[in-house]
Amino acid sequence: MILFNYETDFKLENEIQIQNWISTCIANHGFSEGELNYIFCDDAYLHKLNVEFLEHDTLTDIISFDYTLGKLISGDIFISIERVFENAQKFNQTADNELNRVVIHGVLHYIGFQDKMDEAKVIMRQEEDKCLALLQL
Repeated sequence: MILFNYETDFKLENEIQIQNWISTCIANHGFSEGELNYIFCDDAYLHKLNVEFLEHDTLTDIISFDYTLGKLISGDIFISIERVFENAQKFNQTADNELNRVVIHGVLHYIGFQDKMDEAKVIMRQEEDKCLALLQL
């Protein structure tokens, strides 16, 4: 089950299509959908989590807490809408495209893709692009 929660005024316009898309990406990688909670928030909310749980005193666009068991994908994904929208401008992307990339990025981490090393970042970006190509709104 995929749930969307809002700690800010932002709200997804196409929740059902986004849910179906995430489910498809999970299945395409040979995994099953467990319980995924997306929490959309602002920079202050996410910064507090970053400091409290990860001891990082920085702003970020996403923090994910992975509860995956075997092939059953589960977790809590916190996304700062403020950071996503700023990054969209910075990377010359639409806000929707940047948001969708971040939404699927968290799931891809749960599947096992990493992004700490340069080579891993390239592979993560390729997987994001594959998933984004499946999204039809």
